[in-house]
Amino acid sequence: MNKYLRLFRFGNGVMGIVGVVVGAFIASGFDIADHWPGIMISCLIVFIFMAGGNAINDYIDREIDITAHPERPVPSGEISSGTARSLGVLMILSAIIIGILALIVSELLGFRFWGPASAVIVVLAAVLMMSYEAFLKQRGLIGNVTIAVLTGMLFLLGGAVCGDTMAVVPMAFMAMLVNVGREISKDIEDEDSDEGRRTLPMAIGKKNAAAVSAGSFLAGVALSVWPLLAGSLNDFYMLVFAADAMFIYAAIIVFRSAHKAQKAAKVAMALALAAFVIGVI
Repeated sequence: MNKYLRLFRFGNGVMGIVGVVVGAFIASGFDIADHWPGIMISCLIVFIFMAGGNAINDYIDREIDITAHPERPVPSGEISSGTARSLGVLMILSAIIIGILALIVSELLGFRFWGPASAVIVVLAAVLMMSYEAFLKQRGLIGNVTIAVLTGMLFLLGGAVCGDTMAVVPMAFMAMLVNVGREISKDIEDEDSDEGRRTLPMAIGKKNAAAVSAGSFLAGVALSVWPLLAGSLNDFYMLVFAADAMFIYAAIIVFRSAHKAQKAAKVAMALALAAFVIGVI
């Protein structure tokens, strides 16, 4: 793959776009086509934003990645650390500028394809991302929570451009909770190679960190019944019980294998997304 696509983590950007589209579909259903200008702008912003965040991450982790990820473009020498830093900052700023310009154009045209809520989400996400890369990443649990919040904000952005942010709140909160669990399980898995960080497993031990991870997975399971109790989705949403089973499995297995737990959680997240989508249909 092209060195810049590898730097930007092309696959992660695509998954970010999927999150926005899913959020938009949950908020608007089959009326999603009515909101295509805002959705297209959101997808562009998310792709640029995530690419920039990954570039900055590789700049900051350039020394660690010499041993942890030597195949990446910066430690392998394919892209200089200065170039990665400049590209990252430029892309984050570009995402903010596009969001603000979209708001201005929307107001001038009187065609509300992009509202203040969408612009606020983008700016807040940029602040969180830069804060994470600058100092929160090294601080364990709060760094895990920051990444989880950024994941949930993908769905909120999709809902915001369709004018119904509240419709995606259950999905966003569920995503945040289970992502905290997955980020902790990844820290448990990578503890031996993490340098310059004070991760949760380092602070309280692997067993206690696994308990926190398991608790996050189970909290996501508990939250998954919210749409059922509210009656906001149809019976097909019950596919979420398959996702819940995978999350429960992840909560159990994390004490023995953090690697298996985070992989199981990834599958469970995909099932949960599918459940929310068909629950709207």
